[in-house]
Amino acid sequence: MSGRRLRVDWAACDGHGLCAVWAPDLLARDEWGFPVVLGGEVPPAALRQARDAVRACPALALALVPVRSREGANRTKG
Repeated sequence: MSGRRLRVDWAACDGHGLCAVWAPDLLARDEWGFPVVLGGEVPPAALRQARDAVRACPALALALVPVRSREGANRTKG
């Protein structure tokens, strides 16, 4: 299974801060209440926290997305 990371849709985020309440090991809040992702890949033990935070977001601005592999990102069409 591929790794996952949290992604914030900044255009949708209203800074409610519920995500940081549900996933304090993965998210912090800046001085305006907007989320700060604490690291890259979500550890397997914290996936439930991440999913709870995504579900709690009233603006639907948080997503749990697959981590892109570096190899795939560096390929060119030829």
